[in-house]
Amino acid sequence: MIVCVCKSVSDRKIRTAIAGGVDSFDELQFELGVALCCGKCEESVRDVMLESGVCATRCGVGHHDHQHAVPLTFYERKAA
Repeated sequence: MIVCVCKSVSDRKIRTAIAGGVDSFDELQFELGVALCCGKCEESVRDVMLESGVCATRCGVGHHDHQHAVPLTFYERKAA
């Protein structure tokens, strides 16, 4: 399944990166470009990491508090 639409990154690609030694969210962002454009995929990427067993200590999912999340504002671009 595609997790990051902006960069066309699938859950398989994330799991492959984790199997290859990527063990933090920051490294995934650097290697695959996830959550760098619109940011809507961050929670899903962290969920895939949690399912893969790397988040318990390294990616911050255990401390991720959705109630105190900063709201994102998206602006529509208009043609000149």
